[in-house]
This record gives sequence, C-alpha cells and structure tokens, in this order.
Amino acid sequence: MSPVHFLLVDDLEDNLVALEALLRRDDLVLLKARSGEEALELLLVHDVALGLLDVQMPGMDGFELAELMRGNERTRHVPIIFLTASNTDNQRKFRGYEAGAVDFIQKPVEWDILRSKTRVFFDLHRQKQQIAAQRDELEAYAETLTRSDRYKDQFLAILAHELRNPLTPLRMGLDVLRGQPTPERTTQIHGVMDRQLVHLVRLVDDLLDVSRVSQGKIVLKREKVEVADIIHAALEASQPFIDGGNHTLRVNTGPDALWVNGDKTRLTQVVGNLLNNAAKYTPSAGSITLDAYRDAQDVVIAVSDNGMGIPLTMQANVFELFTQVGEHLTRSQGGLGIGLALVKQLVSMHEGSIAVSSDGENAGSSFTVRLPLLMPSEDEAAARVIPDTGLNGRALRILVIDDNADIAKTIGWLLNDMGHEHQLVLDGRTALDAARDFRPDVVLLDIGMPSIDGYAVCRAFREDPALGHLPIVAQTGWGQEADKAATTRAGFDYHLVKPVGYGELQQALAFVVHAEQARAG
Repeated sequence: MSPVHFLLVDDLEDNLVALEALLRRDDLVLLKARSGEEALELLLVHDVALGLLDVQMPGMDGFELAELMRGNERTRHVPIIFLTASNTDNQRKFRGYEAGAVDFIQKPVEWDILRSKTRVFFDLHRQKQQIAAQRDELEAYAETLTRSDRYKDQFLAILAHELRNPLTPLRMGLDVLRGQPTPERTTQIHGVMDRQLVHLVRLVDDLLDVSRVSQGKIVLKREKVEVADIIHAALEASQPFIDGGNHTLRVNTGPDALWVNGDKTRLTQVVGNLLNNAAKYTPSAGSITLDAYRDAQDVVIAVSDNGMGIPLTMQANVFELFTQVGEHLTRSQGGLGIGLALVKQLVSMHEGSIAVSSDGENAGSSFTVRLPLLMPSEDEAAARVIPDTGLNGRALRILVIDDNADIAKTIGWLLNDMGHEHQLVLDGRTALDAARDFRPDVVLLDIGMPSIDGYAVCRAFREDPALGHLPIVAQTGWGQEADKAATTRAGFDYHLVKPVGYGELQQALAFVVHAEQARAG
C-alpha cells in the first residue's frame, strides 16, 4: 500500500524541522512548504491525508491557503489543522472553520495532543485506501465474471456451431449408406466421414488441452529433442490440410542440427497448430513458409503465409481464448478460437515466447516461436534407433468387454481387419467366465460400465490365478494424467483414450504383447 502524505506549512524552518521530528514514521511522507505558494505546488503533485498549516505567514496566510484548497476539486476534501501562536477569538475561529479547518492547535504545541490528533487522520486515510483497494478489486472481479459469462455464452454458441458442422455429413453419410450406394460412392462417403471424425476428435482434444493447461494439469515429458524431428512430425500431421488448400509449402531448416529441451509431442502440437492456421486462413493456392534457425541462444521457428492477414486492432488479442480474425472471417473458417491460446500456453511452459506480425487484412501473417537452445553432447546428437513395434503378422485372441454394443462391434470389425479373433462381452459381471472359456491373449476392457466398472473387473482378473497374467488394455473417454495413473494402479497394462482408431489399437496390442513376452522370457 502506498505511503500516507502529510503537508506541513510554516514560514519558519525550525518549526518544520520540529514537526518532522515529532511525526516521522516509516509509512508516512512529510511534505514541507515555507509558503502558501510552495504548498500549492506540492498539492498539484501529491495527494495528502492532512494539512498542518501555520496561520500567520507573510504573503499568503494559512486562511487564504485553506480557502484556495477548498476551491480546488483535487484538494477540497483534505482535512486541515491550523497551528497558531496567537489567541484565536471566535471570529478568527469562524473564518478558519469556514475555510475548511477541522481543528485549531495553540502554539506552543503540546506534542502528545498533536500526535494523537494526527494519528486519527493517518488511520482514516489508511482505511480510505483499503476501501478504495477493495472497491477496485471487487470491480475487477465483477468485470472478470461478466467477461467470463460473455465468454461462456460465446463459447457455447461457437461449440454448437462447430459440432453441427461435422455431425451433418456424418448423419447424412449414414443415411446414404443405408441406401446401398455404388462402391465408388461408398468410398467417397467413407472418406468424408473419416475426415469429419478426425475434425471432431481434434475439437475435443483442443478443449481438453486448454482445460488441462489452465489448471496446471499438463506435465511436460521433457527430453533432448532435435527441432527437425518436431518439424517432420508436425508436417506429417498438417500436410493433408496444406495439400487440401493446394498451397505451396517451403521449409527452410538450415544445415546445422538444432536441439531443445522439450516435450516433443507438445512442441509438435505447437508447430502443427501454426501450420494448420496458415493453411486455414490462406486462400486456395497460397504460399506457406516454415523457417527454423538459431538466433544467439534461441531456436526460432517461424510460420508465415500470404493469406488473409490479421487486422492491426486484432493482433493484441489474437492469443486470447475464442479469438479469431474478425467476425466476418470467424465462422466461415471454422474452429473454436482456442488453438493459438493453447499454442501460447504450451510455448510459455517451455520458457519460450511467441509473437505475431501482420501488415493487416489480406497482407499475410507470421508467427514466430522462440525456445531456449540446447547444446547436446556428441552421444546425444547421434542417430536414434526406432524400435519395431509390429506383431509380425501374429493373430491374437482378444476379449472385448464393453457395455456399449455399437462400440464393441466396431472394435470387433477393426480386429477382424487386422486378422485377429475376438469375442464380445457386454457385461463386466460375466467377463471372467468368458475369459476362462475363450482363453484370450489380450483383454480390451471399458472403464465406465454400469453394473461393475472396469477397475473392479481388472482387479478381479489380477486376483484370479489362471487369468492374472493376461495383458489388459483400458478403453476410456478419460485421458488426463490422473486417469492414466488410476488405470495403472488398478492393474491395467495400457491406457487407450476413445475414440480409438486403427493405428492406436494396433500400437496398444503390440505394446502389451511385447511387454508380456518380455516378462515371460
């Protein structure tokens, strides 16, 4: 809290020195003036809690100074105590009170009385400061609540719009498939439905990531990683969007290897989001450039395009949640407006920064990420060997336990396509009996079942002497770190987050089978 200011006015220096010695304390600033004119100059600069004015001064006396203070909006409410060496008759007292005095103190001053009276005004001013601070805090909180409520309404409207977009072709695609279309049309519909499903998953993942970051629930899995690997992974994910817009992509990484200490998955997400944004906000057949280079002790990754650009008025807010480039572009381009907010948060978690530059609408834009450079040792810079996780054509017997029949059936179809044999169980209570009869190699187990949840079923497997060795894969819509820790504690070997695709399922099966072989061998 800022210190309290008192104004001391007396034409005699000795009197000012005496007052200063009497009233001095750490949280009090004493402003001294030897004339009314000097006092007015100080009042233009400082807010004071009390004025101690000598009455009899050459030139402007104390009464005239008080009257001028009362005539000014800035100083009209400053309490004034007059110090006077002469007997003050009623007429002079009346003039003093008319000028705004709250008290008169006769000279020679009784110091205890002066200290006691000034302490009252000190405390009153402190209370006033506290009330003002509380008022400002409440007003800021009210504004935050209002803004949050506005964001909530805006978000729900955007979310409803964005979910309807992919759901529409999914619904219509199912209707068309029921009509037994030609093989060519069926292939087209499958492609459309697959793209829209990927879009839905990305929307949900973005939402979950923003929530996790804002609550501090994302833990970075840091390692020494080469920037070229991050860029390669991001390009793999973003290339379909870039190709879909018929854009030209130029990648400039230079001859030297660049390393950072970071979470490869999250940094890939950062670069991929920037590439996706460039593809989305650049008209067809545009140009996108990705540059990566060293600048002093930083690694710089810049994504530029010649697309729609960003209005100057929007650039300060472009990294805020639910912000997109102008309402006239927002819904036509789609998206929840959380991608760049997530990018900024992830970059900050890596002790980095991100900046945007654009000359305005239709002038393109450039996003520049800076990360601390890491200098690896020669061994760390050596080539890495990627282990083979394939099953080498081995067919497995897989028990699928899920109370949702549609999900269980679709997983079964995927397993058939992979060449595996499977059996479906729709109730966790019959899972162990089914496993004894079917004798599976792997168990795919849903967590959220109504009669008995997946945790209890998994524990029952682990306690059974004949079944406790089986690899068990959790299937769940919950994918935060705490959820993964819970499945591990329950005895699961692997955690799959729904919706599950072909690649994720294949990777899970390979992992648990290899882990089981390693334990057995």
